[in-house]
Order: sequence, then C-alpha cells, then structure tokens
Amino acid sequence: MSTAGIMIIGNEILSAKVEDENAPYLLKALRQQGVDVERVLVIADVVDTIAREVLAFSENYDYVLTSGGVGPTHDDVTMESIAKAFGTKLVIHERMEVLLRDALKGAEPNESQLKMCQMPEGSTLIESGDLWFPLVCMRNVYIFPGIPRLLQAKFESARDRFKGRQVFLRRVFVTCIESDIAQDLHDLLEDFPELMLGSYPRVTDTDYRTMLTLESRDKSYLTRAVDALVEKIPEGALLRVE
Repeated sequence: MSTAGIMIIGNEILSAKVEDENAPYLLKALRQQGVDVERVLVIADVVDTIAREVLAFSENYDYVLTSGGVGPTHDDVTMESIAKAFGTKLVIHERMEVLLRDALKGAEPNESQLKMCQMPEGSTLIESGDLWFPLVCMRNVYIFPGIPRLLQAKFESARDRFKGRQVFLRRVFVTCIESDIAQDLHDLLEDFPELMLGSYPRVTDTDYRTMLTLESRDKSYLTRAVDALVEKIPEGALLRVE
C-alpha cells in the first residue's frame, strides 16, 4: 500500500480569502492512482512550521505533495522551508535558470524571477514540456504551484510517478435511513473485515435516503460483499447499484 500526505500552504487559504481547490483535486487524483492519502494539512507561510511538517510528512508517507508558496513574492517561502527541513541550502538550479531565460526570450530576468530558480540543493526537475517550468522534487516531496490550473497540469504530467494498487468502488442506493440497516452493515463487516464501507445519508430532495459505498483492492472480494449487502437490504428499499 502506498501512502501520501498533502500540504496546502498559504495564509490566503487559512484566512478564507481564497478557497482551496487543490486538496479536492489531489485527493481524487491520488485515489485514482491507488494511493491512500492519510493526511491533509493546511498551513501558514511560516518557514519553521512548514519545515517541521514537511520533515514529518516525508518520514511518514511515501509521497508528500505540497501546494503553494513557490512564486516570486515575499510570502513564497516553500522552497526555503523544504531546504531547512532537510538541512540543506537554497541554490540557483542551473537548469531552471536556463528554462527561465528561454521563457523570457532573451530578456534579462529580474531578482524576483530568479527567485523562482532557487530550490533546495539536491532537488530534481521533472520536465514535461507543458509549461516553461518543471515540477520540482526533493527526495519524496513534490513541490506543486498553488494555482489550480498549473497544479493540475503538473500532476497530470507526473501522474505515473504516484503508484499504488487500484481501488475498486461500488455504490448502493437505498430508500431507508441509516438506522434501519446499521446492524446489517455491522454484520457485513463481520463477514468482510477488509472491506472499506461508508454510509452517507441524504436530507435534501433526492430519490434515495442513504448511499452506501463499498471499496476494495480485490475486485472479486468487492463483488461478493456487494452481493451479500444486497441480500440484507429490506425488501423494496434497494434503488440501484452502481
């Protein structure tokens, strides 16, 4: 099983000036890759705090994905923080500077633009040709931009690097409320202890009262669990299985 931690960096998220779109996208994308996300952290632009959390994430998860704080302004401190986390220094990455100068088409970069070429010593670049700048990786930490469109482009270009075991999902929709089938769900888990089972009631106008989700990395195991659940549902309460 492969695990991941997601770190959303930015005062603008914590102060609600900007609504985060990156964590929902990454959660779905990593799930599609079969990678289990174990923690999502939203954190301020504070070097010591970011450094401490990055190191902890790196030690505890196979993949760490950070979002934000990699631009040219004063509050973009992610690179500095990650360098501190691993006890290294910030350096101008020669290849990044070449890419920047190519993007500027001969114009001389200013100090703010050159700041975007500074990264932790030992970092690697994942070039894909979709945008002028590559994805930066330091050990198992992947450093994504905070702008959702750019983050998504960078993830798609590197998707195959995030490897896990595929998770199979089935949804069961019923017209009864959770309490009517709670014991049946407990019994199902007694029979299928490895099943990932979720129950989600709906209170708004819809054709169902409860949606049940069943997940497993074993497709045949999942099929047997779905069949067993369907047999337990009260007569007339099953709407559909997807």
